[in-house]
Amino acid sequence: MCLAATSLTGCSKKSPQRLYGMNCGICHHSGDGMPGSVPPVRGRIDIIASTPEGKRYLADVLINGLSGAIVVDGKSYDSYMPSFDRLKDEEIATILNWLSARGDTKPAPTLTAADIAEARARHISTPKVSAERAELHKKSLIP
Repeated sequence: MCLAATSLTGCSKKSPQRLYGMNCGICHHSGDGMPGSVPPVRGRIDIIASTPEGKRYLADVLINGLSGAIVVDGKSYDSYMPSFDRLKDEEIATILNWLSARGDTKPAPTLTAADIAEARARHISTPKVSAERAELHKKSLIP
């Protein structure tokens, strides 16, 4: 088994671990993020993806990026996440599903390439993604 951002030896080019490690693991590391700089994703994606609004938000973040101050698990972060719109829809869905499967929600919620394609077609600004997040946070749909 290969680990996200530590060792990708033995992972195929299209494996979820390699896709995560080469794109997300650079900042989010093994899922724990970097205190004060990059929020954790471990144990969060499955919760967020449990609602249609959460799935839409996750797709919007990966396609459009995210900027501005956010609070995650009571800790503040104020940084910029770049867009990953250079990846194929299926690759983005694979990364999100791999992260979702590592959470406690069973069965793990999944996103499809079609969900990602819808976000790509919407193409909203990063401030709008931040506003979308704030609304979901108010509704307690983002932990």
